[in-house]
Amino acid sequence: MERPALPGIHLSRPETGLVGEVQLKRQRPTPNRWVWTLLALILAFFLLSQIRSCGREDDGLAFGSRVGQVTVEGPIFTADKWVAQLEDFRERSDIKSIVLRINSPGGGVAASQELFETVKRVNAEKPVVVSMGSVAASGGYYIALGARTIMANRGTVTGSIGVIMEYPVVTEFMSKVGLEMETVKSGPLKDAGSPTREATAADRAYFQEVVQNLYDQFVADVAAYRKLPEGEVRALADGRVYTGVQAQEAGLVDTLGTLTDAIALAGQLGGIPGRPRVVKPVERTPWIKHLLWGAIQQLAGEGVQEGPLFRWQWRVQ
Repeated sequence: MERPALPGIHLSRPETGLVGEVQLKRQRPTPNRWVWTLLALILAFFLLSQIRSCGREDDGLAFGSRVGQVTVEGPIFTADKWVAQLEDFRERSDIKSIVLRINSPGGGVAASQELFETVKRVNAEKPVVVSMGSVAASGGYYIALGARTIMANRGTVTGSIGVIMEYPVVTEFMSKVGLEMETVKSGPLKDAGSPTREATAADRAYFQEVVQNLYDQFVADVAAYRKLPEGEVRALADGRVYTGVQAQEAGLVDTLGTLTDAIALAGQLGGIPGRPRVVKPVERTPWIKHLLWGAIQQLAGEGVQEGPLFRWQWRVQ
């Protein structure tokens, strides 16, 4: 009489033919089982990383007064992320002051203005201290104007108060390949800045008027928030950059110091005794998305856009 097979056990008689001798062979996991196990591990890792990203990078303590640190890094073409971080720190009761670390050559005019307005609004409730890194020029300098104190390193490159607008012209290339662009427009300036035709005198005058208006806005805000005569600011605002030392002498920054110095000052302004603890926002963007977005921003900084882009940005050609 044959014995019933046990689960996961394969019973077979050996080739030797010995009576009563059986071989036990464990069933190996099927390939599908390995696939599902791997997918489950990947999903668990992803969920864990998302849960961790919902927190904030800090010293691990859940109580006490702290200094918040927001870092503006790279070209400024959208301000959403930094605005959200500043507003989050403004609303938190444990954050008594904020250090705004700037390492940016500037970027879009409107994005820089939006960030400046946020810094100004937050500073009205909690002290904001700007710490300039290697570069805080043009729009990167502009956003610093809303802070309580601007601190630069001695070798920081800052200033570059001005506006730049540029676009490519590909008419010669189109002529060589036999390509023409037919344009129907509602007015003579509707396609101003098109790369498919040469700029007219009217185009240049039109763009210069826009650039001048944006420049006047920049100069007016520097004069107002640095408490400098407008004529003096215009003399400084010819597009040139300044070192941190030169900027302090010109009245464009308040003092010189490192990020550590800025954190210590923010702690004092926030009424935090001793060495202040620092909390930073945690990036919620997946690393691949962050990498791709950084590449897109870099391309945008090199002038890859559909039309003219007005920028408060320092560029080394």
